[in-house]
Amino acid sequence: MQRLSSTTGLPDTVRQPRFDRTKLKPGIVHIGIGAFHRAHQAVFTQRALEAEFGPWGIIAVNLRSPEPVEALAAQEGLYSTTTRSEAGDQSEVIGATVDWICAANDRAYVLSALADPAIRVVTLTVSEKAYGLDPVTGGLDHAHQAVAADLKTPNAPVGVLGFLVEALALRRAAGLPPYTVLCCDNLPSNGKVVRRLVLEMAQLRDPTLADWIAEKGRFPSSMVDRIVPAATDATRLRAGRLLGAQDALAIDTEPFLQWVIEDDFVSGHPAWEAGGAIFTDDVEPYEKMKLRLLNGTHTLLAHLGILANLDYIRDVMAVPDLAAKARLHMEEVVSTLDPVPGIELGGYIDDLLARFSNPTIDHRNLQIAQDTTQKLPQRILAPAVDVLAKGETAVATAYAVGVWMASVKKRGDCDDPRRSEVIAAAASMDAMDLSGSFFSIPGLFPPGLRAARDWRDRVNAAILSFWDSGAASPR
Repeated sequence: MQRLSSTTGLPDTVRQPRFDRTKLKPGIVHIGIGAFHRAHQAVFTQRALEAEFGPWGIIAVNLRSPEPVEALAAQEGLYSTTTRSEAGDQSEVIGATVDWICAANDRAYVLSALADPAIRVVTLTVSEKAYGLDPVTGGLDHAHQAVAADLKTPNAPVGVLGFLVEALALRRAAGLPPYTVLCCDNLPSNGKVVRRLVLEMAQLRDPTLADWIAEKGRFPSSMVDRIVPAATDATRLRAGRLLGAQDALAIDTEPFLQWVIEDDFVSGHPAWEAGGAIFTDDVEPYEKMKLRLLNGTHTLLAHLGILANLDYIRDVMAVPDLAAKARLHMEEVVSTLDPVPGIELGGYIDDLLARFSNPTIDHRNLQIAQDTTQKLPQRILAPAVDVLAKGETAVATAYAVGVWMASVKKRGDCDDPRRSEVIAAAASMDAMDLSGSFFSIPGLFPPGLRAARDWRDRVNAAILSFWDSGAASPR
């Protein structure tokens, strides 16, 4: 079977790009070419090009791993998504990518692309931990490996912030306008956060550069939503059957697709609304809804699955008692949300439960459980603070925190940027205060929660429920 490198000869059942790829010119640099970008921003950009063709091709950049870059090169920028549901599988070839670079192998080429006046938007999916955000100060974490390196040698960047700042400096020196930086990672007010970090790094380098970025630059916030499991051999075999060609970059995804974008750009953007994107003056209500209802509940379910020796989110949802925990969690935190334009929150919760239960989506609990210390503050701890401030007990958020601690204790390990601290906390659990060692992790829990003895007792009760009876799932 030949590798996917052309749309010629593909079955009629496969959706193909509906524009002339030979005429496509770059206008976007995307940093972080993992599965989510390929099933989300690139799909929206393909829809935009189909509706309103223009110079909005994507230059795909990976900061470290050359593997996806090499695969894109071998496939001439093509790959497939398979949308899976009980209604069947639908394959689509995505062709919005026009170039591909591994920054670790060719820093100069990345900077050249970012400094090119044709590039008007830079989108980002690099994960929360890549930004080097200090959870205590909200500014740069100077101990973060990439941040430290980029502050030391700003002209030879290795991290996402370093590349953004150095390329903006090059554009300023050339008399060019800045590009719009559009963060698509799950950070609260992500545009404001990235703007703050970029300005801080620029200020430490050259205050006049920081002033120019502050005046001329734009950092809109955005909320992204689509469930995209990590690809497996089964993913690639399925794509091969549908395409009649091998696709090393094949990914599975769900039918649901959402992007809410703050309408604040330096020099335009693709017609992403053609794919259903919502442009708004205020992303925060959508973002808060998604982080607290979808992402927070996902984190809870993943750790429940680890405790119950289940592989996938759909497996957890197939256990009625565990699925009930998901609904209870959402019903508690929904009270902390503001009204969301165009969305009825009760229906949104029902839709989320159905999406989590999709029997065709193999979303691994261990994948979702990665980097939990980076996710807890915005997904679970912030709503806990808000629920307690309303004079309520915040039982569900306490339970979710206890479940995380119990799952780390059970595994004796975790995939987390604060791994050593988390494992040490699990190893030193005190029977008199099971959660105490976790609450001592610097900067993780806000002071109000550390001082909330009743709430911490509920966290301890959740942990204890897994040892009390030796059961694999909560009572």
